Amino acid sequence: MDVQRIVIKVGSHVLTENGTIAKMRMLSLVELIVTLKAHKYEVILVSSGAVAAGHTLLPLDRENIANRQALAAIGQPLLLKMYQEKFSKFDILCSQVLLSSDVFDSTEHIDHAKVAIDTLLENDVVPIINENDTVSIEELVFGDNDRLSAHVAHHFDARLLVILSDIDAFYDKDPNRYDDAKRRAVVTHITQEELNAEHTPNNVFATGGIVTKLQAADYLMKRGREMFLASGFNLSDVKALLVDGEHVGGTLFKA
Repeated sequence: MDVQRIVIKVGSHVLTENGTIAKMRMLSLVELIVTLKAHKYEVILVSSGAVAAGHTLLPLDRENIANRQALAAIGQPLLLKMYQEKFSKFDILCSQVLLSSDVFDSTEHIDHAKVAIDTLLENDVVPIINENDTVSIEELVFGDNDRLSAHVAHHFDARLLVILSDIDAFYDKDPNRYDDAKRRAVVTHITQEELNAEHTPNNVFATGGIVTKLQAADYLMKRGREMFLASGFNLSDVKALLVDGEHVGGTLFKA
């Protein structure tokens, strides 16, 4: 069985609860990655949560960009330490890779980063990627790593990006407002209107919403790759798809 490379992106809303890191959810995510590795997947993790982790130690006002940069600087090593502790239960090493968006503006920088990622994966290490929030303003304003994870999937040769979110699928209308909203299981085209809709993050630490996820999906579909959007609170849908080959819940975006 050939090894397949995938990217899993987990958002702030999944990783945080009541202003702190949701440790049991983080452990469930780590257990999922361990299971996927046992099923011949190479897994790159793109993880938000640095600002939230920093806020647990220094509760600054998150509305201020300078404060958010400071919180990211405090929280990033704490976040990695928590991942290291959980992966170590399974004798797996993980690593920190901080990227700024301008890395993807240069072929040379992309190549250097890919060599590092390839080497980590060849040695059975899980790369944990986050945007370098301390020097990158753009991600702190909006995005929550959705578009970063799409670039990671494309440039680092993953066939699939899995976004684990508080949004469990893409619906034909807002399920929070309409009881008759229907899940779209497979999406092969995203309209310009959907790509330009208003951003609607659901959490004080979150900076994305459905729109940045659709933008990520659109980016990958145009490049012949796929994206799967599923719940990060209950990992059964992503397990069903990747381990059992059954599409039970969530939305698969493919051109």
